[in-house]
Amino acid sequence: MSTVMKAVDVDVPLSTAYNQWTQFESFPEFMEGVEEVRQLDDTHTHWVTRVGGVTREFDATITEQHPDERVAWTSESGPRHAGVITFHRLGPSRTRVTAQMDIDPDGFLEQVADKTGMLGKRVNGDMHRFKEFIERRGHETGGWRGDIDTPPTAGT
Repeated sequence: MSTVMKAVDVDVPLSTAYNQWTQFESFPEFMEGVEEVRQLDDTHTHWVTRVGGVTREFDATITEQHPDERVAWTSESGPRHAGVITFHRLGPSRTRVTAQMDIDPDGFLEQVADKTGMLGKRVNGDMHRFKEFIERRGHETGGWRGDIDTPPTAGT
C-alpha cells in the first residue's frame, strides 16, 4: 500500500471549496483519467476510469463527511484505495485542500505508476486542476451539506 499526500491552496471561501468537492459527478472535469462518477445515494459512488488504455470500474463508499471539514472514502470493488480530503480555512477567501490517499496498485500499469511516482504526480495534477476549476467558476456547481459518520465494523 502506498500513501500519497498533496495539498493546494484555492482562492475561494472554505464552504465554496467544500461544496464543490461534494459534487462527485463533476470530478471528470478536473481529474485526469476519470471518465464518469455516478452518485448512487448519499454514501455510494460508482466510478469509471481510463488509465493507459485500460478502463476500470469500481464502487466506493463515503465513510465520513463533515461539512467544511472532511470527506473520506474507501473502495468497495476494483483497485483497493481509501482516502480523505480535508479543508482548512486560511482566510475569508482562501482555503487549503489536502488529499491523503492510500493506494494498493492493482495490475502492472498501476505498479509501474506507483514505483515511478506517477500516482503522486497525477494526484498533484488533479488538485491543481481543481484549483483552476473552482477559481475560474468562482462559485460551486452545487453542494451537499449532510453529515456522514459510518460506525466502525465489528472487531475494529
